Amino acid sequence: MTITSHLMLAILAVGFGIKNLLSKKGGSTHKIIGWIWVSLMMYVSFSSFWIKELNDGLYSWVHLLSIWVIISLTLSIYFIRKKQVLLHKIFMLGNFIGLTVAGIFTMLPGRYIPEMLGLY
Repeated sequence: MTITSHLMLAILAVGFGIKNLLSKKGGSTHKIIGWIWVSLMMYVSFSSFWIKELNDGLYSWVHLLSIWVIISLTLSIYFIRKKQVLLHKIFMLGNFIGLTVAGIFTMLPGRYIPEMLGLY
């Protein structure tokens, strides 16, 4: 169940991320979608700590990235509240790029998710 919810909410995060990156910045829609995206990303990051069966029940280097995402999302919120828009933009864009790259690597042949879905 954890892997399924992790995957489904990560896919939703990609969609909300694209929507927010392409929309007008600073308005109420941007803020609402942004909070939804941050919530999805936080869930995906925290849920990764319960996904250990793919590494013999141990944490892997990927979990360090989850810690970084939690920190950088928090910093993004801090920066926008301090009106440091450029730093907010850099951290949010970095998180979105990280999400996208993680998704691409997750779908490579031989990985768990594509095999589970019967793609390769």
